[in-house]
Amino acid sequence: MEKLYQGEFSPKGLSPLPLAFVGDGVYELLVREHLLAQGNCPVKKLNSRKVELVRCQFQAQALERLWPRLTGEEQEVALRGRNAHVGHVPKNANVADYHGATALEALFGWLYLSGQRQRASDLFETMMEDEVCR
Repeated sequence: MEKLYQGEFSPKGLSPLPLAFVGDGVYELLVREHLLAQGNCPVKKLNSRKVELVRCQFQAQALERLWPRLTGEEQEVALRGRNAHVGHVPKNANVADYHGATALEALFGWLYLSGQRQRASDLFETMMEDEVCR
């Protein structure tokens, strides 16, 4: 997952919400690629499964399961994301899940922007393995 935009900037200077903004896209692309790798199926079914994997509740639970596997720096980024002051919470999500999802997205955004693509991929694969085993 090489950066598509090659402009130079440091993710360390970004606040958690812009990291989550990027991480949302990175995470969704990983989900879409994961679903396609499982085999060809109708787009309606792909979309339904994608929605399950990108919803706040799933992301928050996935972060909880990943937490012991994260480095100290990764945990710090996720905590910054969890504690970020969001303007609103969607009506179909509870506050705790939304903050957990923001934390996971901030982590994926930070990993992507700091060039740790393999780590992002490894964590995502761990999440998907855990999902199969649940």
